[in-house]
Amino acid sequence: MLNIPTQSFPSPSSQQRVSPSGQSGRSKVALKPGHSLMDWIRFSKSGKDLTGLRGRLIEVSQEELRKHNNRDDCWTCIRGLVYNVTPYMDYHPGGEDELMKAAGIDGTDLFDQVHRWVNYESMLKECLVGRMATTTKAVTPPSSMRPLAPPASVAPPADRDARPRYDWFQTDVSVHLVVYAKRKIPSAGCTSVDLEAGVLRLEALLGKMSYMIHLRLADEVEGNVAVHTAFSVGKIQVSLRKKGKTKWTNLGQPLEFHNTFVLKKERAPHYCQGVLVSKTEVNHNTLIFRVKLPPGTIRHVPVGTHVYLKAVVKDAELVRPYTPVDQSLTAAPQHPSEETDLFLMVKVYPDGMFSSYLNGLHVGDRLSVSGPEGAFSLRPLRDVTHLYLLAAGTGLTPMTRLIRLATQEMGHIRKTTLLFFNRREEDILWRGELEQLAADNKRFQVEHILSEPSGGWGGRTGRVDAGLLRDFLVTPEGSRSFACVCGPSAFTDLTVRLLKQHGLRPEELHAFQG
Repeated sequence: MLNIPTQSFPSPSSQQRVSPSGQSGRSKVALKPGHSLMDWIRFSKSGKDLTGLRGRLIEVSQEELRKHNNRDDCWTCIRGLVYNVTPYMDYHPGGEDELMKAAGIDGTDLFDQVHRWVNYESMLKECLVGRMATTTKAVTPPSSMRPLAPPASVAPPADRDARPRYDWFQTDVSVHLVVYAKRKIPSAGCTSVDLEAGVLRLEALLGKMSYMIHLRLADEVEGNVAVHTAFSVGKIQVSLRKKGKTKWTNLGQPLEFHNTFVLKKERAPHYCQGVLVSKTEVNHNTLIFRVKLPPGTIRHVPVGTHVYLKAVVKDAELVRPYTPVDQSLTAAPQHPSEETDLFLMVKVYPDGMFSSYLNGLHVGDRLSVSGPEGAFSLRPLRDVTHLYLLAAGTGLTPMTRLIRLATQEMGHIRKTTLLFFNRREEDILWRGELEQLAADNKRFQVEHILSEPSGGWGGRTGRVDAGLLRDFLVTPEGSRSFACVCGPSAFTDLTVRLLKQHGLRPEELHAFQG
């Protein structure tokens, strides 16, 4: 029998966007009347056979997939699952040409380039044909599924294999799992831990790779977890308290994906149920949501990465990415092991389906929160002297923790410059905190640019253009620069193009996708 995920299975990445007016998005086509997102949801739930297989699920070979490659018979594969997207052609916001690029082939990479945030598993559930025929797995759980016996030693392995390893040890009252990452770990941490009903799931994000430990523990433990990280040597220790003073003969039973080391994008997001503990106003349309994670759950969200929030809104399962920020820009940073809450900056759009739903939540309501996602790496910043951050609106969110890192922990970065684009003065997020930081720290500079200024505005006006970049992106000879960009897609695309024309190479740029 095929093991096909249900709708509750976490989607490999994120959101179905319903863009409110005024938001820029990827290129869209004008859809025919009656072909909106909600129309598709109603159509997909009408009971019609959208696969042509009368409810059967099949294994699909490469040869079979290639046969379904035209407008009237279009199959595509995303992360090992094959969908008949023919019925969806007229409902796709990007038009049929975009779907046809993946006709009859594995469309995972094409999908990730533009749509990684789309919750396709829910959107295309009724179009599911089946799973691609299995070839060779790079890493599989132990076939014997034998319990994991006590180790002879807790010292790191002596081999030169770059693959992470783990070990464990115990005392009368506690059990300790140790992961040797075999590389330095960023100061923001890299570990997500979930302990629920005796099952331990640990995921360590190591650059573009994900290392996972997944076990049903051998005996009962208390609900709380402690994570201690030795950043410079790449050691992660997870500590659990036993419920009884028993000696464990093994650590537990390996579960699916245990001890696997794969590309992060191949790992489906894992969700937990957080609780909204406060909502704080930032400006007239933006709030900070403070979300407490359940006992037994720890999230180290690396700088530049985001989490997904998932909810069922008007019968549609929607997912949106949000980048955690610190409680404030000027507060003292917390050590990763002390982080128990997430702070999410949310802009509320009057006609935004998901943001309006969030705005209607009350303290005590639950939120489905994923682990960290994103491809940003701090490695290119190791020898950078001048860091340029260009943000529009809520594109500020990934910049906030990056600003703190650059000004407090990266002494080699001599200057960090933020160009912050907004429509009106009242739209500027954390204006007082940004300007206070600039006044207190000579290594940080902020410039506000408004496209619709009031008569009393004395700062810069307009939009991003080549002349503005020439004025601010001045790197002394012998120095090295790097630029990060975040905002609506039209802003990001234009800014990246202008930066390349200004002389920055692709390896000196990072565009946050949102």
